[in-house]
Amino acid sequence: MQRIQEAEILLVDDNPELLTLVGQALAGAGYTCLRTAGSCRAARRAFAARAPELMILDINLPDGDGFTLFRELNAGGEVPVLFLSARDADADRLFGLGLGADDYLTKPFLTQELLLRVQLILRRAYRAQLQQGAAARLQVGDRVVDLNDATVTRPDGAVLTLTATERGLLQKLAANRGHIVTFDALCQAVWNADYYGYENTLGVHIRHLREKLEDDPGKPRCLLTVRGLGYKLAGEGVS
Repeated sequence: MQRIQEAEILLVDDNPELLTLVGQALAGAGYTCLRTAGSCRAARRAFAARAPELMILDINLPDGDGFTLFRELNAGGEVPVLFLSARDADADRLFGLGLGADDYLTKPFLTQELLLRVQLILRRAYRAQLQQGAAARLQVGDRVVDLNDATVTRPDGAVLTLTATERGLLQKLAANRGHIVTFDALCQAVWNADYYGYENTLGVHIRHLREKLEDDPGKPRCLLTVRGLGYKLAGEGVS
């Protein structure tokens, strides 16, 4: 997952109108994967088919209750859970949180509050994964770089492939974005060797990398040469 909006959410509630309301709200906020279930039985089938990354559970269900379902499906605590219920007694809220749920929201609720709580839960639960995904995708000028897939996507939609060496160089530069990366540091990162003997080789790979990143490789604006020291990947504001 590179963005919280890519999280798969399972909403369990027996109210069709609420399923539609929450579905529209999540879609409007950019969430792309919502599955719904109107009963404990349907929720078990959905969970068995593919575990979600967040569950939003009602408590009063036609064939059981959300508390029992929560304990059954999430015994290992791997999936964050938000209880969404008309039961507003403090005892119910404390019981749900005591079971290990991440949050408890009572009906009726403000749609924006639900979205904020979902956002906070996902950010907290998947912080490391989101940070890793963000580090793997770069905006370089008007191009999008995906270091995982070793691709550069141009504004016209054309996708260019990075070689292993180009990817290694760009990864090192991106990790120090806005700062000088010395010739030696780049050679160590890619070839585990000193710059001596790799001068021409490094220059050739940088030139090829610029051809994929720059509108005018002869006048680079993103991948800059710092004379006598090394190279620098300009900050995200450059376009």
